[in-house]
Amino acid sequence: MSYEEKISPIHLDLLKEIGNIGAGNAATALSKLMNQKVDMKVPSVRIVSFNEMMDLAGGTENVVLSIFLRVDGDAPGSMFFVLPLEQASFFAQRMIGDKTITFEEPPYSEIGLSAMQELGNILSGSYLSALSDFTNIHLYPSVPELSIDMVGAIISYGLVKVSQVSDYVIVIDTALREENLPNSESVNGHFFLLPDPDSFQTIFKTLGVI
Repeated sequence: MSYEEKISPIHLDLLKEIGNIGAGNAATALSKLMNQKVDMKVPSVRIVSFNEMMDLAGGTENVVLSIFLRVDGDAPGSMFFVLPLEQASFFAQRMIGDKTITFEEPPYSEIGLSAMQELGNILSGSYLSALSDFTNIHLYPSVPELSIDMVGAIISYGLVKVSQVSDYVIVIDTALREENLPNSESVNGHFFLLPDPDSFQTIFKTLGVI
């Protein structure tokens, strides 16, 4: 039996619950930042192959906004938060209150990029804190790096920095919506957590996967 086959729906449910705890913490922080009630949920968590991760992000040549960071501590790895450009623009507009901000084409708004950097800080910190608290694994995020480029280039750059490629990726689907605006769009992105080879076993051992 392969390692991937040992991961049961129960283990994925645990990861989803951890994700929802992190989402709740992030929603609280974003609500204060935006002075608006923000609802944030994790519809699903999956374990996929490296190639499947690329497909989920729209393919290697799809241009997206991404926030990349390294994770240090007991289970080091890499993390990417990927948003379609249209949805990144929408959320930056809501954070800043300026509907002219767009990431569809350069030059990009500096204040818009700063807003997305802050979004990345909040989301990554909330998710990693929840995972750390639940598993008692110490995890420390690096300063996030923001980029707008093709998915293939973004992922390759992040992995070249650590000179390795992960076999499996934990995908945390993320949906953000302003709760007090019933007709507001839901901003849907993906968190890709790529544990270093030994770290994957460390994380799942705490969840009961031998």
